[in-house]
Amino acid sequence: MGLGLNGGGSASARFFAEAGAEVTVTDLRSEEVLKPSIEALADLNLRYVLGRHDIADFRNADVVIKNPAVKPGSPYIEAALSAGAAVETDISVFLQQNLRPVIAVTGSKGKSTTVSAVHYVLKQVYPDADLGGNITVSPLTFCSDEKNSSGSPVVLELSSWQLADLAGRNLLKPAAAAITNIMHDHQDRYGSMQDYAEDKAVIYEAQPAGSILLLNADSEYTESFALSAPSKVVMIFPKKDFETISTGADVASGVYFDKAGRGFWLEKGEAVKILDTESLLKGMHNRINLLTAAALLYSIGLDPAVIRKGLTSFPGIAHRLEFIRNAEGLDWYNDSAATIPEAAAAAVESFSCPLHLITGGTDKDLDFSPLADAVSGRVTAPESVTLLQGTGTDKIVDLFEKRNIKYYGPFGSLNEAVDNVLKIAAGKKSGQAAAVLSPGCSSFGMFKNEFDRGDQFRELVRSL
Repeated sequence: MGLGLNGGGSASARFFAEAGAEVTVTDLRSEEVLKPSIEALADLNLRYVLGRHDIADFRNADVVIKNPAVKPGSPYIEAALSAGAAVETDISVFLQQNLRPVIAVTGSKGKSTTVSAVHYVLKQVYPDADLGGNITVSPLTFCSDEKNSSGSPVVLELSSWQLADLAGRNLLKPAAAAITNIMHDHQDRYGSMQDYAEDKAVIYEAQPAGSILLLNADSEYTESFALSAPSKVVMIFPKKDFETISTGADVASGVYFDKAGRGFWLEKGEAVKILDTESLLKGMHNRINLLTAAALLYSIGLDPAVIRKGLTSFPGIAHRLEFIRNAEGLDWYNDSAATIPEAAAAAVESFSCPLHLITGGTDKDLDFSPLADAVSGRVTAPESVTLLQGTGTDKIVDLFEKRNIKYYGPFGSLNEAVDNVLKIAAGKKSGQAAAVLSPGCSSFGMFKNEFDRGDQFRELVRSL
């Protein structure tokens, strides 16, 4: 249920078809929209129901594999359950088959960079290590008896929706887990922030007592997570320095930066350096992601020297402050995965050179004050702000006008937005400057998803 374009539905269809099941693929979107996914499955004998769902398909199914985006209370899911069908996801199916140690990460922002950094270093020690989940790679693509026998770790990025489908099932038992942060997100789907945080907490609900849970000490829900976790909690202190940690009576252990920006794991009075200052990534938020990755790797027994060396060369990932190229006198960055205001604010604060910001899009019932604060900051204020059209942009415009913040647009396409940046930059003094797409909003309406938005932006910049 829900073929989609990001791989999860396709992987599920292939996994079950190759296992001998009679598979029906059903999606509310049209064949034209889903063409890339359908073409990838052309070698399989599948039945398609597209542009609609038929209730009979759910009543007659033995198993329904639902896309995480399918909302609770779906009448089709209820019909399947009433008829005795099992309702699963690609994650739950994988976890029922998997025998390998799992490292799991969730959070509002930073999880994709964190898991990718963990996987990057793991591959240097365990060549068969795999990465999947919300990062658009279904774990069913590497689910096999052969992989199980390798014993190499699996890294899973998990969204709140994916975790909600695992609640109470005792399937997810990560040897090490992390919640990067909890920020206001998906409030168009959740009734409250508490509901959202409770879904995130599923990541540790079935952890064994000896496993590790890393929590951001500066995050709002960390105290409640720490009190309810059955595992060993280790705090990450992104804003405290070495002296505070090592001499403070309130902290006996934790993960932190010293004044030089190096990362340490402190336990029983011994501080172990797990992160050097050298990095290919921009921004303090990415330094915290790397520190979290280093702590996860150290918690499962990797050598600190291997961790430090590996993370120094980690190149980052697409759509997260991804450097594209220098063109027309500007360094261009794709930060399309910044889908909440706090993420766009972090992008703005990552640049010390003159910055031209492209932002805006579809609202998820969020507060855009963090973005307005960053844009109006005395130190980080961009040279220009160019807006893309959308319901979120309408709220941004209201905030900007109340604060007398200058902006351009809103524009109805990326082409128009980029042309506007080029026009403004051409009238500025020469020297190092940057342009970044960091929307702080969802992409729907103008794009298929945030990855499509970032891909279009990257190709547009490459064509300059």
